[in-house]
Amino acid sequence: MGCLQHVEGVVFDTDGVITDSARVHAAAWKAAFDACLKAHPPADPPARRPFDRDDYLRYVDGRSRLDGAVSFLASRSVVLPTGTLADPPGTDSVAAVAAYKEQLFTERLLAQGIEAYPGTLLLLRRLRERGVVMAAASASRHAGELLGRSGVLPYFTALVDGAEAARLGLPGKPAPDLFLEAAGRLGLPPGRTAVVEDSLAGVEAGTRGGFRLVVGVDRSAAPGTRAALLDRGAHIVVNDLAELLTADSTEER
Repeated sequence: MGCLQHVEGVVFDTDGVITDSARVHAAAWKAAFDACLKAHPPADPPARRPFDRDDYLRYVDGRSRLDGAVSFLASRSVVLPTGTLADPPGTDSVAAVAAYKEQLFTERLLAQGIEAYPGTLLLLRRLRERGVVMAAASASRHAGELLGRSGVLPYFTALVDGAEAARLGLPGKPAPDLFLEAAGRLGLPPGRTAVVEDSLAGVEAGTRGGFRLVVGVDRSAAPGTRAALLDRGAHIVVNDLAELLTADSTEER
């Protein structure tokens, strides 16, 4: 198992790591943010440019919906009232933009479906054969539904999703609390556990939490992403989790 041979448990992020759902999140965010920028154009013309992949990675990926909306809108100097969870989908408050993204994501999820990555499935099977316990941890409230739809939920002893994080009052990534809670539910300290993440905020969270191994996943093949994951603290970066099945996956810092 290469670099995973010395851990007793693994905590996985879901979107973009286990399931091919990050693309659906990104598309939903783009539609919601572009509508908001059109309705509330920033004073600075360059800040009116459409939401793009770099924005997704920098401000939204790995964060809760509300945190992601706050972060991106602040980056474009769009000032909106915070609103409440009761706000209907729209563009007149931060909460409304987040609700609009949620509506779009749910519609696209139902229309397109979701699958687990084949390389992830291979790794999950091998880890289970070795008796390594596994947890899933995600800022998304849809994590359990996504794992169930993709058929991988039985692999996980524990799941900490966005709803559970909110119930417990856990701060979002890059704070490590979500991953620490998941490891705790496996009965393991972070020093005997690995974290697998594709977001910059998530990799930083794993590093802050003192996990024995932090694996970054770069499925984008875009310039700079691998270096950014390493810079945030990833010990190793792979393009697909099947790479962790080989003994020579040693791109460690």
